[in-house]
Amino acid sequence: MKKELSRLVLYHELGQDPILKTLAEVTDAVEAEDIDAVREICVDRIYDVIRRLLEIATSYAFNRNLWQDYLTFLLITSENPFSLTSEKQGIQEGSVRHFARQDMETFCRLYMYDFSSLEKKLGIDCFSVICSYSSVQKRAQNFNKNVSLRVRETSDTIYDILKDVQDGDYTTASEAVLQVISDFYLKYGVGMFGLNRAFRLGEETEGELTFEPINNTEEVHLSDLVGYEIQKQKLRENTEAFLRGHRANNCLLFGDAGTGKSTSIKALITEYYGEGLRMIELYKHEMKSLSQVISTVKHRNYKFIIYMDDLSFEDFEVEYKYLKAVIEGGLESRPDNVLIYATSNRRHLIKETWNDTSDVDLEKHRGDTLQEKLSLVDRFGISIPYMKPNKKEFLEIVRSLAARNPDITLPEEELEKEAQKWEMSHGGFSGRTAQQFINYIAGKEAGKEAGKEAEKSQ
Repeated sequence: MKKELSRLVLYHELGQDPILKTLAEVTDAVEAEDIDAVREICVDRIYDVIRRLLEIATSYAFNRNLWQDYLTFLLITSENPFSLTSEKQGIQEGSVRHFARQDMETFCRLYMYDFSSLEKKLGIDCFSVICSYSSVQKRAQNFNKNVSLRVRETSDTIYDILKDVQDGDYTTASEAVLQVISDFYLKYGVGMFGLNRAFRLGEETEGELTFEPINNTEEVHLSDLVGYEIQKQKLRENTEAFLRGHRANNCLLFGDAGTGKSTSIKALITEYYGEGLRMIELYKHEMKSLSQVISTVKHRNYKFIIYMDDLSFEDFEVEYKYLKAVIEGGLESRPDNVLIYATSNRRHLIKETWNDTSDVDLEKHRGDTLQEKLSLVDRFGISIPYMKPNKKEFLEIVRSLAARNPDITLPEEELEKEAQKWEMSHGGFSGRTAQQFINYIAGKEAGKEAGKEAEKSQ
């Protein structure tokens, strides 16, 4: 195995993967040394590998063959010149293709590696178990479902290609596997950005910016938000223009709390992930890193929305200047694959005081100060207002949400009456208040049904 890994050219970094590296060292030691002299330490190292594989399998809900799923995971997340080029234009003819096919041939041999001899020599059966693995059912919130599906689908496709290969001759099969992988890169991308929908900033590593995937984004659609049809349409049109490579604007969604501003933006990643949309969540204190974030993603084959939720600035905060420079005004223009979407309860983002418009001469150039504060919002090409619903609209939201929930059986008149009681002590008319009320009623109704069933069973 060590010899196989050393021959990798385009995917040479896989040879440094801790699991593969350990297995390569163990298999070489077992073949080269007196087995009795190395058995104990080799078994210890093998079980360390198994523990790592099980941890990864749990994180991504891998099933059937953990070894093959793990190798596939490494292959589709490996960022190298070949995979990054394939992400943009697919596999091309040329000398690089020759080395790519050779690497795929090595990968095929690793993929179909027979561990039976190693197990027999060491007196273990762990590889037999993980290569025919049956995972425990997990809730979707407990693993990265998106990565799991992509890896398992690709792993099964590769297995179907390789399962009938005779005498270990993978020359022809490796060409088919290379096509599968390059097609994957072109369709989904490569690495973290290819497999995940949304990201936040991680800790800097040796001065380099890192991203952490947000594994379980909320599965919401724009249709889940009742009302606000004009606002949703405007947001959808701008986003679709962006994805098609047309001119599009940065967006500011402003207005009352609980009206669906954040939900509208989060719904975009659910609806347009398949079209190459990715989202990076940025907090106010991270604004200094905005230029670096854009520089990191500007050459990738995705469309990125940098999402800033509940954005506002106090008088003494100057982070907004970084945002102004990036949106418009800096020497480097914003790349075509990046937009900024923000939500705020403030129309002008920056706190304004009566001093800004007072006739009292508290500052020599008061007009300049006011323009400084208002100029940030002007740099968002589209501003979309989300205002609180009136009573009629609020009750319409309640009825719509209730109709989607099978646990709620209250008559409409009683439902509306309870909803009005609820809003008076829970923040007034808003979509958020309506959803909280529906959650309360659904839980209450479900509890009643459970009580009735318990009484029947006694």
